[in-house]
Amino acid sequence: MLKSDFAYDLPAELIAQRPLAERDRARLLRLCQDGVTHRTVSDWPSLLNPDDLVVVNNTKVVPARLRGLKDSGGAVELLLERIERDRIALCQARASKPLKAGRTVSVGGERLEVLARAGEFHRLRFPSPVTDFLQRHGSTPLPPYIDRAAEAEDEARYQTLFASAPGAVAAPTAGLHFSERLLRAVRERVAGIVEVTLHVGAGTFAPLRGDDLESHQMHAERYEISVAAAQRIRAASAGPGRVVAVGTTVVRALETAAAEPGGLRAGCGETRLFIKPGFRFRAVDALLTNFHLPESTLLMLVCAFVGQRRTLDAYCAAVAARYRFFSYGDAMFTERFADA
Repeated sequence: MLKSDFAYDLPAELIAQRPLAERDRARLLRLCQDGVTHRTVSDWPSLLNPDDLVVVNNTKVVPARLRGLKDSGGAVELLLERIERDRIALCQARASKPLKAGRTVSVGGERLEVLARAGEFHRLRFPSPVTDFLQRHGSTPLPPYIDRAAEAEDEARYQTLFASAPGAVAAPTAGLHFSERLLRAVRERVAGIVEVTLHVGAGTFAPLRGDDLESHQMHAERYEISVAAAQRIRAASAGPGRVVAVGTTVVRALETAAAEPGGLRAGCGETRLFIKPGFRFRAVDALLTNFHLPESTLLMLVCAFVGQRRTLDAYCAAVAARYRFFSYGDAMFTERFADA
């Protein structure tokens, strides 16, 4: 398959630039065997079954965008990719000239040391724990397709209600639809809600460089699944209900943990799992997800889950119905299709 097989036309005005006033009032496209129906996210609990187990991502977005000056005087913008150790992190860097090892960057009067180039990223040493430094000097890292600077509202709205484990540089956006009202309705409807962690990296927005899917290597993302969560997910898989993933990040975490013989395992580590058509799903039965960029790996994941043609037809229907797209946009809910 080629990257161009996953293209679709999206008018720029359908890219959501701001969140809705109420989280659960987004529109919801329901994809099923008979085609699509149009609802709202507040209707979603009625589409769940009493034996279902809902799995959410509890990662918390950190203020991962930094602006500073190189020791040569040039401006530089840094975006955290992931924290490697207490004071060491990989970052993307935007500057007129590449950063060089041994040089420094000043942010808010404090100096970061450039240790080395690491592929498309730079490894930096921070003067204090990375998370503390970001709290002092960082700003909310809105996605590149949101054409405005981060505002005070984004500090709260670009986090899910479940956000408790700091480490992400992008929100698990399907979870942004959960209000306290929706959460109560879901809890009353299903067997339970469990949390896992996958820290979304800046690489989630990186486009495929070539057209051949087989040559693409996914960015690494940290994940963790507790023993208790793994036990509940295995029990749900063995029972009459469905394992319902809230977002593609949950899908990647669960399918990584279920890849080895013996079923889904607790643990933590890094995943580079690239889910594309032909992938054999072992853990997830249904998916709530936002709409993803054309030719993106996340769109390919959805195509693997329900079928390429079916997915692209649903996206065309969403465009025709003027749905709002991407992080602050509307949502889609679907079960996994056996013929995908």
